[in-house]
Amino acid sequence: MDQKENVMQNKICLVTGATSGIGLETARQLARLGATVIIVGRDATKTAATLAQIRQQNRAARVESLVADLSSQAQVRALAEQFKRAYARLDVLINNAGVAMMRRQESVDGIEMTFAVNVLAPFLLTHLLLDVLQASAPSRIINVGSALHKQAQFDFADVQMRRKYDGLKAYRNSKLALLWFTYALARRLAGTGVTVNALHPGMVKSNLTARNGGFYKWIV
Repeated sequence: MDQKENVMQNKICLVTGATSGIGLETARQLARLGATVIIVGRDATKTAATLAQIRQQNRAARVESLVADLSSQAQVRALAEQFKRAYARLDVLINNAGVAMMRRQESVDGIEMTFAVNVLAPFLLTHLLLDVLQASAPSRIINVGSALHKQAQFDFADVQMRRKYDGLKAYRNSKLALLWFTYALARRLAGTGVTVNALHPGMVKSNLTARNGGFYKWIV
């Protein structure tokens, strides 16, 4: 066995949006490296199928799943509670789940959907799991961002873009807000053993816009 395949042994990793695209490949690779991986998906059937697929591809994979629609703050809270009941530590939290809504929609909480999923969900989930992450230090929080944040035009007077909605603008703004959150949390956690980073994955084919009926196939 390649020695590298054990570098994440005894580590527990939580990956949101892990039923396709970046999240799925991240979960696969972490499992290959020996980590215990908890994948999070919003559809129970698809999440179960993804779990079975990873296990079939890697018989040694230690992978489990949790189901939550991260556009709902109640479900984000429930997800954190379920995780804490099942696991005593968390070494890596990867906030990967995201959407790009080409038509304005609101979450069950009355929040513009892109902002609800891409910003508020990782913000809330991270804070709900922060005590476990700190107790598990050294640990990591990784937020999946986008270089499109450079083109953001954030309007604090209309964060939810009620006046004039533009799907790509909403997406860019959400990634800028996520970056702000990353920087602020990194400063707050300096010296605690918990590192916070954001990354730009590059041009990736994913299901990011699946809620739009697949209008856009590529997103950065």
